Amino acid sequence: MAISRAKKEELVKQYVEQFNSSEAIIITDYRGLKVTDLEQLRAKVREANGGFSIVKNTLIRRALTEAGLPVPDEMLIGPVGIGLCGSNISEVAKAITNFAKENEAMTIKGGLMGDQLIDEAAIKNLANLPSLEILRAQLLGLINTPASQLVGALSGGVRQVVNVIHAYSETGSEAPADA
Repeated sequence: MAISRAKKEELVKQYVEQFNSSEAIIITDYRGLKVTDLEQLRAKVREANGGFSIVKNTLIRRALTEAGLPVPDEMLIGPVGIGLCGSNISEVAKAITNFAKENEAMTIKGGLMGDQLIDEAAIKNLANLPSLEILRAQLLGLINTPASQLVGALSGGVRQVVNVIHAYSETGSEAPADA
């Protein structure tokens, strides 16, 4: 089905906006998937605050060029679907890689993170990262641990001084009573 020139220009403009607002782009080959499978994938990616679209290679090349991003020509061969990652890259990568494991027809070709090309292995590594909330909690725990250890050390020192004074006061009060 032919797309008019105006529609193509509109699509390129939309893609450029999406690329500029995305932290990463995951490029896949969806050949052999049914429409219902693609709808399931879109729903999973949407839950992870991302998006998944089937795109025309020529329009993506033009949009990447306009956005000032590198064009991965070797990844833009055959039918291409792109996953757009918002602020939580690992969750979108996890949704797409898990879907690819369940559906052998789909393969991950690679993608872009910022202005760097990344391969399939890097995307799988991103998928293995914990979620953003877990990373934040771990960071806060790391920041909080030294402070709590310092408080424990300081209170332990004060406690020791109080114990020494208390012991001294008890021995001092017992000495005159024995005499």
